[in-house]
Amino acid sequence: MLQSINPYTEEVIKTYPEHSRQEIENIIESADKAFLSWQKVEFKERSALMKKAGNVLRKKKDEFGEIMTLEMGKPIEQSIAEVEKCAWVCDYYSENAERFLSDELIETDASKSYISYRPLGVVLAVMPWNFPFWQVFRFAAPGLMAGNAGILKHSSNVSGCALAIEEVFKEARFPENLFRTILVKSSQMEFVIEHSLVKAVTLTGSVPAGKAVATKAGSELKKTVLELGGSDPYVILEDADLEEASSTCVTSRLINGGQSCIAAKRFIIVESVYAEFEKLFVEKMKKVKMGDPLIKENLLGPQASVSLRNELHQQVLNSIERGANLLIGGELPKMKGAFYPATVLSCVKKGMPAYDEELFGPVAALIKVKNEKEAIETANDSIFGLGAAIFSRDVSKAEEIAKKKLNAGSCFINSFVKSDPRLPFGGVKQSGYGRELSVFGIREFLNIKTVYVK
Repeated sequence: MLQSINPYTEEVIKTYPEHSRQEIENIIESADKAFLSWQKVEFKERSALMKKAGNVLRKKKDEFGEIMTLEMGKPIEQSIAEVEKCAWVCDYYSENAERFLSDELIETDASKSYISYRPLGVVLAVMPWNFPFWQVFRFAAPGLMAGNAGILKHSSNVSGCALAIEEVFKEARFPENLFRTILVKSSQMEFVIEHSLVKAVTLTGSVPAGKAVATKAGSELKKTVLELGGSDPYVILEDADLEEASSTCVTSRLINGGQSCIAAKRFIIVESVYAEFEKLFVEKMKKVKMGDPLIKENLLGPQASVSLRNELHQQVLNSIERGANLLIGGELPKMKGAFYPATVLSCVKKGMPAYDEELFGPVAALIKVKNEKEAIETANDSIFGLGAAIFSRDVSKAEEIAKKKLNAGSCFINSFVKSDPRLPFGGVKQSGYGRELSVFGIREFLNIKTVYVK
């Protein structure tokens, strides 16, 4: 049985029976059957249905937002905004998929040669709880528009979200079984990946989960796209607008309760402005209201579960034991729910969890460096490479650093890192490989076919 537990009340919302192996087999076979017809459907018809899916999301954004907030603790306004963003990605691929996947003529010695983009079939998506709608739609919208079918294995604690997403496509009148949810624990995933009708796998999650899925998919010679963890560095140079930079950094650190792969995590500050930045940053972190995520004034809800909250607290304690200074927070609240306060650590150095690991929660690690050169070296001194940001009034210099010197999949200047349907999203190093969104995302799970006519 799978359980959704409200991290605010710690009460069970609903229990879901797991699908049996035979039920999973039937779902995969039904999805493949739907794919065989769907791949022949013209873009105009696919586009109209995807537009309808976006409209369903907008119509039910309050309902879906509440499901998210109850299941994983996201502040309600952020939940509703997430649903609206999902509608945006539906619109984006509805409007652009045909252009992205049109045949491309290539001049060769042939009388005619071109690239044709053809769907693969059933794509398995293994998705996390932290953005339970957005993570799915940024795979599903391009995947279905490309002509593929989708099978969703969501995190067990957001099964309500998973089933609601399946209903969105049903209500939009997509072909029956083209997008299905399977309710299973991770222990069942080897069987699903092995299935001959599953042609590829996309996963967003932890590094260990990514390695496990990639290993199994690789043994079956099936393509994967992995978006894994991050420990995004935010570099504050001496000419930065400290007021704006500190506000942006607080926002990025606390979005979704700090439970985001691309949240700001390591703040690397040149020593000449360190004291002023620390003062501004701590003042703003102190002002954040924590409490019931259904009350819009509370910008910090509970963590997704008590066990995850406790793991985060242990990372904080271990960092303090190794020499980090606790400026604010860092104590378990005496209140019900999986809450963790906005926390700031200073004097963070290599060898501490706050430096070396991903802290998936509202904990900021402040790192003082001597100069720009050391700041760049420190930013790149991580096993991760998902996002990075740099703050400076000299935009040309910052752009040069972002483009050529920071090792990350996304580098933002004077802004916090975010995903956008129009831009490719993904990482390097142990943050994964492959890209989602934009033209690159829709082409990941396709047969990029050469056609040559003599």
